Amino acid sequence: MTKFNELNLNPKVLKAIEEAGYETPTPIQAGAIPPALEGKDVLGIAQTGTGKTASFTLPMITLLARGRARARMPRSLVLCPTRELAAQVAENFDTYTKHLKLTKALLIGGVSFKEQEALIDRGVDVLIATPGRLLDHFERGKLLLTGVQIMVVDEADRMLDMGFIPDIERIFSLTPFTRQTLFFSATMASEIERITDTFLSAPARIEVARQATASETIEQGVVMFKGGRRDREASAKRKVLRALIDAEGEGCTNAIIFCNRKTDVDICSKSLKKYGYNAAAIHGDLDQSQRMKTLDGFRDGSLRLLVASDVAARGLDIPSVSHVFNFDVPGHAEDYVHRIGRTGRAGREGKAITICSGRDEKALDAIEKLIQKDIPRLDNPVKEEPKDEKPKREKKAKPTDEAKADKKPERKKDSDRKKDKEPRGRGRRNDSGPAVVGMGDHLPSFIALSFDERRAGVTALAEADAS
Repeated sequence: MTKFNELNLNPKVLKAIEEAGYETPTPIQAGAIPPALEGKDVLGIAQTGTGKTASFTLPMITLLARGRARARMPRSLVLCPTRELAAQVAENFDTYTKHLKLTKALLIGGVSFKEQEALIDRGVDVLIATPGRLLDHFERGKLLLTGVQIMVVDEADRMLDMGFIPDIERIFSLTPFTRQTLFFSATMASEIERITDTFLSAPARIEVARQATASETIEQGVVMFKGGRRDREASAKRKVLRALIDAEGEGCTNAIIFCNRKTDVDICSKSLKKYGYNAAAIHGDLDQSQRMKTLDGFRDGSLRLLVASDVAARGLDIPSVSHVFNFDVPGHAEDYVHRIGRTGRAGREGKAITICSGRDEKALDAIEKLIQKDIPRLDNPVKEEPKDEKPKREKKAKPTDEAKADKKPERKKDSDRKKDKEPRGRGRRNDSGPAVVGMGDHLPSFIALSFDERRAGVTALAEADAS
């Protein structure tokens, strides 16, 4: 079995590795470090939790041990998809460069531009950045990438998911053509293959595991959840989560709980705290200082349950996470592998439990096809509420012939019906008296005169007017 001291690393780097407690490199480290030290481009494909970060940090430190940085012109560049992963890479450099005088700068959002510019102005050997903040500094004229000798792209598939590929291509175009490129990813989508074909020159390809496979040290399970009333489904699902956590007992020393939406992360975290669980939320909308404080609490053990969105699913090396709970089935099957990869790291055992509702069964099928195995079904620890049913109507007893006869109204004769029928139009009866026929008592007197009498009256009126 290969040892670190057989990989031609700098003696001061080997001393830092020994002090960190590592003796044997992981397969991805043993495969990637030798060609990287030879100056070759490297394409590393390995499942999450296999030590990809050390695969590029160790050879980079050895190669950069000689030389001197110039102002605003970093000697190497590491691109990471999230702030948390960038901060973790920076911690790795601190660990392995403790006996070397190498400088670094971390360019991430949520931190003052002035502080970052001050570091860049002094010159840095290693620049660790997220794509957006790096381009912000470049467009301000505070950074030049023409001195980059080694460029690393970490978690490239996550870059693709977050829409960073155009930024990555632009950054590649700003660096020298002669640079050395180390490219790492857990999966290889067609878009990522296109980029590697374009920007990597005859890379050494190291693939230590089947694409998108889960670690064999992780015990997986899924609870099929069928909610009752729709307005109570979310509450019932949180009840199942609490029951699953309780069922694991002391074996659940700490856990990451993944939700698909940021709003659900907040709701789930508040619900757990309401019921007395030591929990906190982390997602992209939170302030950077709050996110780092929460992660630090989870790392040092003061926080037991970390409720997270997929911002924490990739690349975060949090040691000894005993459990992962998928409160929601992820929409992309690859995200499942990255989520559960937060446990069972570095050969440790871990457990991952997913809650699957009826509408998520298609997503679960896609996950099982991707990992090429069936996930064992677990019993629901909470007795499910029956779905509401419409109350059945009581059947009325059929009436007897005698009852029918009693209830049957007597038919009226035609003459009686005509009498009951109210007259229409002007002859309609009102409440004040009998029906009015014709003009009633208000017949004008001139209508009662005969024709001759009316004509005589008209003639008399005409003669009177003439006189």
